[in-house]
Amino acid sequence: MKHLITLKVNGDDYTVACDSSRTLNEVLREDLGLTGTKLGCGDGDCGACTVLIDGDSVSSCLTLAVSCEGKEITTVEGLAKSGEELHPIQEAFIEKGAIQCGFCTAGMEMSALNLLKKNPSPTEPEIRTAISGNLCRCTGYYKIIEAIHSAAETMKEKQ
Repeated sequence: MKHLITLKVNGDDYTVACDSSRTLNEVLREDLGLTGTKLGCGDGDCGACTVLIDGDSVSSCLTLAVSCEGKEITTVEGLAKSGEELHPIQEAFIEKGAIQCGFCTAGMEMSALNLLKKNPSPTEPEIRTAISGNLCRCTGYYKIIEAIHSAAETMKEKQ
């Protein structure tokens, strides 16, 4: 049985008919075409599918889409809304070489956004804790941590 739900994603409302068993990840990627949110393990272990729901990091592969009605969902596509200027987190990931294969990047950036909205001046241990649910097999994390620290500084300067 399909349910008609309205999702608010990156500030826009979308009405979707979906089965109650479909995950938010499936709806974002397949129905809304927002493919920046990846599907890695499908078990909530890798963090590639991280999105923000009402400002908190969530594994979209474990979240039922029907449970998200009336909530604010932010995906990596919502970071640079204009499409012309990158978000400071995205800029820092590029500048610091924190992107290699790119598969974990969207989830890492969303976890970084979650952290920096709650803690604009995180320490290295706080950054490590914030991204502890996101796996990366390429960078060794050092460049990611450096990028998040750099983004924090840039975001503070722009305030």
